[in-house]
This record gives sequence, structure tokens and C-alpha cells, in this order.
Amino acid sequence: MIDWTAFLGENFDVMVYRVILATILCGLIGFERELKKHSAGFRTHILVGVGACVMMLLSVYGFQPYITDHYTIRFDPARIPSYVISGIGFLGAGTILVHGMTIRGLTTAASIWTVAGLGLVIGAGMYALAILATSVVLLSLIFLNSFEKLFTKQKTANWVHLQVTQEVHLGEVLNIFDEFDLLIKRMEIESEDILQRNVYIELEKNQNFNKNDLLDRVSKIENVTYIFERN
Repeated sequence: MIDWTAFLGENFDVMVYRVILATILCGLIGFERELKKHSAGFRTHILVGVGACVMMLLSVYGFQPYITDHYTIRFDPARIPSYVISGIGFLGAGTILVHGMTIRGLTTAASIWTVAGLGLVIGAGMYALAILATSVVLLSLIFLNSFEKLFTKQKTANWVHLQVTQEVHLGEVLNIFDEFDLLIKRMEIESEDILQRNVYIELEKNQNFNKNDLLDRVSKIENVTYIFERN
């Protein structure tokens, strides 16, 4: 008769519970990211969380036989988790995208780092803390985002869309905005083809200026072929 306890280990049932809990909690966060069409979604968050949980279980239970049999062995259980925390930054950085002057993916990178922490916490058996942290993260991702949109919905941003040739000097455009004492929040440059580029300029909110004068001045710049302003 097979001795399953010797094969699986005395703590196998505990490990199963912890891996399942890591799958559920990290999957909930990943599901929210998946619904919002982010680069790292449901599967990625589960893999990160379960992987971190497994590393923590290895640290907690994997070396017990050696420590028990050899009293001269000293082992730091925090060593493996510390490498997980530092190493997960490489995966998080891969979700951050830079498009023009816009940076996207910071929240997803932070959520990946968080689920790695959740996996470590669950692997250490701190269930209540893991559930609390998951609740806080989900509330932050879902409700705070909606609250922010509600709070800022009356403060519309001004966008200026320019279509220019490759020969245009963007310094001339920016000088005109400077003459109107306008603060630029963000600028994106997108190459449409080898001859033309799209320039998107977002202005800081609640600035008073004559839009018609601004558009007229910019339209007179050589090699500006199209200009459009919207709120």
C-alpha cells in the first residue's frame, strides 16, 4: 500500500489550500484588469500570484527535512521571498508602455507587484491579511477610478490636433502656445506615413484664452496642413 503521506508530505493539504486561495484572490484582481483590456490580465495575475505562493511554500516547508536532520544548517526563510519581490519588477516593467509623452500600464504593473505580494502572504498562511488586501485593491481599481471620473467630469481638457509634414519645426508651434501663456499637459507625436505626422497637444484645464486666435496663428505656420481643436 502506498504511503501517500510520505509521498505528498505532511503539509500537502495546507499547501493545496494556500495555492487555491492564491488562485482565487489573484484571479479576482486579474479579472478586473482583463475587463479593462489591459496587457496583463486574468492568466498573468494568476500565474504571478500562484508562482509567488509556491516560492513562499518552498521557503517555509521545502527545507524543513534538511534543517531537522542537520543541526548545523542555518536557513533564512525570507531569502527566497526577497528575490521574488525584486524579480517581479522586470515583469511589471514589461507592461508599461510609452506612447509619445503618454505612459500607460503603471496601474497594471503595480497590480502585478501586488499579486506577487499576495502570493507570498498566502504562502506564509496570513489568510486574513490576504483577503483584506485583495478587497482594498479591488475597491481601489473599480470604485476609485469611477469616483475620479465623476469628480473631474466637469473639467474638460482642451486638445489641439495638428497634421503636419515632416519638415515642420515643432518649436514654432510651441512658441505660439508660449505667447498665449498656455500650459501644456501632454504632447503626443504619431507618424502617419513618411511624409506626415499627427501632433496631439493637451492643455492644462481651466485656462482662459482666445481659441480662434490660437488656431489662426498655428494654421499660418508653414507645413501645418490640418488643425482641429476639441474639448
